[in-house]
Amino acid sequence: MLTVTIDEIQRNLTSYLKQVTAGETIIVMQAGKPIAEIKPVSPIYQQIRPYGLCAREFIVPDDFDSPLPEEILNSFEGK
Repeated sequence: MLTVTIDEIQRNLTSYLKQVTAGETIIVMQAGKPIAEIKPVSPIYQQIRPYGLCAREFIVPDDFDSPLPEEILNSFEGK
């Protein structure tokens, strides 16, 4: 982790950003106190879930999509 002042980062922004791109984290200081942290952004990969991920782990009952009993519907409606 690298610590720099605001003045240093303003003078050499491009070189510090290259270091961040390489994986370095930079703490920006002002009057001896940390005010910001600059770090690489984690790449966001949307990984496609494999088909059949939970195969044979549970069984969907035959009445899965049947209407709910009246008493359960009433409890959802506050009756």
